[in-house]
Amino acid sequence: MSRECDFCGKSTITGNSVPRKGKSKKQGGNGEHVVRRTGRTFKPNLFKVRALVEGRREQVRVCAKCMKAGKVVKA
Repeated sequence: MSRECDFCGKSTITGNSVPRKGKSKKQGGNGEHVVRRTGRTFKPNLFKVRALVEGRREQVRVCAKCMKAGKVVKA
């Protein structure tokens, strides 16, 4: 079972975690500096929902954005 929205196809993507060190210039420092970059994953906000799909009641995985947009008809 993949971690993917059944309506829009949104799934896990990769990116970087970028920790910074130092005091920002706005706060009177010399500026923030990047310390390191490590890989991380961004996961979609999925819910298991019973919805009407083609007239049948099914359990589907839906992201919060699709639920708020009204793409899902709950059963």
